[in-house]
Amino acid sequence: MAPGMNAPLYTTDILRLAASLHQPRQLEREDGRAELRSSTCGSRMTTAVQLDDDDRVTALSQQVHACAFGQASAALCERGAIGRTRAEVTDAHDQLVRWLDGSADGLGSWPGLDALTPARSRKSRHGAILLPYRTLLAAMAAAAR
Repeated sequence: MAPGMNAPLYTTDILRLAASLHQPRQLEREDGRAELRSSTCGSRMTTAVQLDDDDRVTALSQQVHACAFGQASAALCERGAIGRTRAEVTDAHDQLVRWLDGSADGLGSWPGLDALTPARSRKSRHGAILLPYRTLLAAMAAAAR
């Protein structure tokens, strides 16, 4: 059995994060929108984003259909996204990918991601964890068109 497989899957921190996810809301102005689905777990997510003149996130709205890990990751994405550029979100996503697959020890500068540690050994949850960042990037790319 892989390390960490005996640990509880949904910790109190994960459940609190999942419960803290904001409900979808109408943005003052929607600059980009994306809807993606994880091929590994079937989680779905829609993100709408509002950007400033420097293409930094000023507001976002997420509609999340995912497990508690996907919801917790979306809550962390939502909390950390304001003021971020597409390059910063890309860096956070790429660092999270490397951490999940074991090729990096650190999680980078996105706050709170260490709460997702119980899912690191459970590859079936990785798609849901990455989905909020992928969807935010797709929404930001749609805004750039």
